[in-house]
Amino acid sequence: MEYIRLNDGLKMPVLGLGVCQITDEEQCEQVVLKAVQTGYRLIDTAASYQNEEAVGRAISECGIPRSELFITTKLWLADAGYDKTMKAFESSLEKLQLDYLDLYLIHQPIGDYYGSWRAMEKLYEEGSIRAIGVSNFMPDRLADLLMNNEITPAINQVEVNPFCQHTFEHKYMNEKDVQIQSWAPFAEGRNGLFENETLKDISQKYNKSVAQIILRWLIQRGIVCIPKSIHPERMKENLDVFDFSLHEEDMNIIAKLDMGESCFFSHYDPQSIERLCKLVR
Repeated sequence: MEYIRLNDGLKMPVLGLGVCQITDEEQCEQVVLKAVQTGYRLIDTAASYQNEEAVGRAISECGIPRSELFITTKLWLADAGYDKTMKAFESSLEKLQLDYLDLYLIHQPIGDYYGSWRAMEKLYEEGSIRAIGVSNFMPDRLADLLMNNEITPAINQVEVNPFCQHTFEHKYMNEKDVQIQSWAPFAEGRNGLFENETLKDISQKYNKSVAQIILRWLIQRGIVCIPKSIHPERMKENLDVFDFSLHEEDMNIIAKLDMGESCFFSHYDPQSIERLCKLVR
């Protein structure tokens, strides 16, 4: 496993397991256990995934020292604001059966995220969280947060995949010392990702799968990634990306696949934001 250092000095694996959409508790618990056995040390969940308890059981059963694990969860929209964030954090910690979190993220830039950030700063200063960050903050929202608060987010977790590369956003985060992290690195297979001829050609050149090429491409760009998989063989395959490097020419070829828009929804689209807001009303 390779690691990066966050802006507060915390060491973080560059590759982890995401558990979004694994809603069956027994399945989620077994998936996390298998991932840890395979070598994963970064597990990414969220309050909205409704599987924190299953992740917590797997952590307690896995036999790996807590200090070797890196656990992330996220604050949901309904819990925005100082007091609600404090309660939501305690709830997540209890469900995960942990004494502290490695990383806590504001899931969406919606509602009173200023109040949430102040609460997270306090929890960070108290040592209950080792790093705090955000998710889905585009440069305008990120700039606003940076300019008006004391602690710079350690992470900004956004969609990054070959079709949605967020190059400008990545550059801005680098300038501000905010580590970019990719959710949906495989775009959930949308737009025929795994059948893309360009990616298939590159995968054959290196004798690797399309998934491995994508993960290697992300890692070489300095992007932390959290691919989801419930299949043990794919978990193992996804982890097997540290024995080769993509040539610059192939990195540039993949760069040309960028469509410049989300494969899911845009945080610049007012209607998308309105739909998110309605989820908590």
